[in-house]
Amino acid sequence: MIILGTNSIKDTGYDVANSARFENSSSDYLNRTPSSASNRKTFTFSFWVKRTKLGTNDTIYNVRPGGLGANRLSFHSTTDTFRIALEPISKFIFTTRKFRDVSAWYHIVAAFDTTQGTASDRVKIYINGVQEGSLVKGDGGAATYPDQNTDLDINTTNVINLGRDLETSSDFIDMYLAEFVFIDGQQLAPTSFGEFDEDSGIWKPIDVSGLTFGTNGFYLDFENSGSLGADVSGNGNNFTVNNLTAIDQSTDTCTNNFATFNPLAVWRGQNTTPSSVLEEGNLKVAIGSSEVTLVASTFGVTSGKWYWESKSNGVGRLFSGFVNKNAFGNTSEPHASTNSAGISYYEAVPDFRGNSGDGGITTGVVSISSGDVLGFALDMDNFAFYISKNGTYMNSGNPTSGSNKTGAISELFTNGSQYLSDHGEVFPCCYVQSTDFVGTASYNFGSPPYSESGGNSDGNGYGNFKTAPPSGYYALNTKNLAEYG
Repeated sequence: MIILGTNSIKDTGYDVANSARFENSSSDYLNRTPSSASNRKTFTFSFWVKRTKLGTNDTIYNVRPGGLGANRLSFHSTTDTFRIALEPISKFIFTTRKFRDVSAWYHIVAAFDTTQGTASDRVKIYINGVQEGSLVKGDGGAATYPDQNTDLDINTTNVINLGRDLETSSDFIDMYLAEFVFIDGQQLAPTSFGEFDEDSGIWKPIDVSGLTFGTNGFYLDFENSGSLGADVSGNGNNFTVNNLTAIDQSTDTCTNNFATFNPLAVWRGQNTTPSSVLEEGNLKVAIGSSEVTLVASTFGVTSGKWYWESKSNGVGRLFSGFVNKNAFGNTSEPHASTNSAGISYYEAVPDFRGNSGDGGITTGVVSISSGDVLGFALDMDNFAFYISKNGTYMNSGNPTSGSNKTGAISELFTNGSQYLSDHGEVFPCCYVQSTDFVGTASYNFGSPPYSESGGNSDGNGYGNFKTAPPSGYYALNTKNLAEYG
């Protein structure tokens, strides 16, 4: 399977501008009640999804007639497979494929036509343009398809929920959604919604605005920040927005994938039952008491110049900077291991920290308060690292100084340049000693989870940062990585 991950194509020809960022803890969802029923036998769903949580019951589409069992499209909580549940007729279709790559966008098509004589033709699932050939019931048995000519409970006058499970009303999704399309009256192939790139072979979206959507069909492109449930199909089948706000509109999409933190790249030391979590599209770090936790970004770099930001919501024992991949194989704390080289700003003192024997440097350090924004400029071409507070670089740093490395934080360390050059791929990270950590921290790789961003983009026009990235520095997204990474 080919995914839109870190090796994405640079230019798809058709760009998806926005996605919607759904958060379980915020009870985000959309709902709509159709005024009339339509074709209950034949219809197609198409959407792009980037997961942020694993091992959770993520119900993307749900309709529950008369308080009976729901018809749902979801990720299964224990297997991370994609499933279609058709209740109360007790028909279940699961993929055997697991969806555990939180760095990637997936395209899913679920195409229904119960008039088909062959059972497996009545419900088809396509992932990134390819039909799933191995479908099961969920318990290892064969998938169970609806009987021929069955009227399903989809496309009725029952309320539709996107992002909420109606059987367990407290269950909401954690993920990004883009290009959500429902076609009423046609069982379409994925080629109506996407195509393979001629050069890379990567599955990419195409313009779907010219499709025939049918009476109850809709197209959510999430480009109206004031109404993320707006239908742009021409049908006016708008959804009511619940708890989603303008800040939940993201530029992280299936045509330009931005870095987030990776819940699979977490070091938790000796904590067996940590309460640390990632929230807000894996851009907000919230750590429980008495924990030691390191989490790294989904994208690492070996070359190029990169910029990201963080905002502290309560100053405590929080480290922000970069780390190499070797940090995750250590049993000792990452900053205390010579093998896991990295440099970070430590809020509590404050000071700059490196690995064992190279920490606690106070030269050029300034303190921060809750709400201050740190900027991180990583120059992998000259092996230099710079940190700013609200746009002013500490240690009189100049990220555009190139090989001179004027005021680079990395130059304060004995082996600072080697931290960047000798350990392969480097990842932005957040590291917490949380015994007295207060509050949370939010990170911005270009599509911020907080509202006070300044509208500053990089030289390619990507990103929304509090302060302008230095000249020649870029947001961590797939288009920039394809060009400069």
